[in-house]
Amino acid sequence: MFKEKNVLVMVSGSVAAYKTATLIRLLIKSGAQVRVGMTKSAQEFITSKTLAILSGHDVLTDLFSDGRSAEVIHIDWAKWADIIFVVPATANLIGKIAHGLADDAVTATVMASSADKIIAPAMNDVMLRNAAVERNIATLSADGWLVISPVTGFLAEGYEAKGRLPEPIDILQQANIRLRAKSGQLVGKKVLITAGGTREALDPVRYLTNRSSGKMGYALAQAAAENGAQVFLITTVDRGNIFGVKRIQVESTQDMYEETRRLFPDMDIFIGAAAVSDFKAAHLAEHKIKKQSDAGLTLELTQNPDILKAVGHDKTEQQIVVGFAAETQNIVAYGQNKLIQKHANMLIVNDVSQADTGFSSDNNAVTILVPGHEPEVLAKTSKTEIARDIMTRISSLK
Repeated sequence: MFKEKNVLVMVSGSVAAYKTATLIRLLIKSGAQVRVGMTKSAQEFITSKTLAILSGHDVLTDLFSDGRSAEVIHIDWAKWADIIFVVPATANLIGKIAHGLADDAVTATVMASSADKIIAPAMNDVMLRNAAVERNIATLSADGWLVISPVTGFLAEGYEAKGRLPEPIDILQQANIRLRAKSGQLVGKKVLITAGGTREALDPVRYLTNRSSGKMGYALAQAAAENGAQVFLITTVDRGNIFGVKRIQVESTQDMYEETRRLFPDMDIFIGAAAVSDFKAAHLAEHKIKKQSDAGLTLELTQNPDILKAVGHDKTEQQIVVGFAAETQNIVAYGQNKLIQKHANMLIVNDVSQADTGFSSDNNAVTILVPGHEPEVLAKTSKTEIARDIMTRISSLK
């Protein structure tokens, strides 16, 4: 999202200003051109020289510092910018921007720019709850600003409360998702996704499972959110929060089945990316199973419900059902058979026998099957990019 973009990072006088050093480095690493502006109070917390070295450009601290007119400086910077981050944003700076005041280098540049604007408030929790601050933040949001909410954490005052600036990587993830979502292909749609490998208990200690990491399901959830969808993720693994995604934690296939059936009727799209167990213990042992002899142990298993088949048969004409199939051989033949059996609109097959694209890998290579179409192969790339390609193809089904 930030590659080859011109990004302004505007810094105000919060103790969290030190985090902008990391934010700048992450933006540059992503391929952005970065310039920095600072309020006078921001320079009390981090030096302009530090941020100049990190960004590779002189830092704008004073409208008149280079001898040019104020108008030229702030107009030049405002036109240059594709995206403006105000990080961290104090209550004072938020109030000035919300009321259209432009009395320094930062506010004048912001006011003159038509760039996408992101602001991340950081302050004491009592200040954050102040009615005037709440009104000003609401005004910025209504004016089209993307507001990155503060998080609960250890504040400079020495106690935990809401008001802490999120970590720079989280700020960029939220900004990336929300900027993409503004023109997404799934705006107004509800998407339900399953992720991870289910666990089937044998006794209070042991369980049956598989090698699924949940990375593909989480990548799909991010891609759906980037496309503007309202996303629900039923998952067996915790890989952190994704902005705009509601996570439902489960463990067994039965748990996932029940949550899916509960939510599916209200969804537009279902994507079954979880590696669900086909079988579970016929009888769950109340206590830990003990070794009784050297002859081994016989487990009696029974079938789990087939989640994809259930939603495939229950879907309406307006709903889209997408399945995943992990195969080790004859992937297209097996996939075509499952596509028909499950009544799916699309089936995505991946060869998990390949070490660099199978379970736990950050990469994937898949074959997309759609009724009446030739198989389409997506070559190996990151699971995030695969997920974005898949979401583009799903959005074209309607």
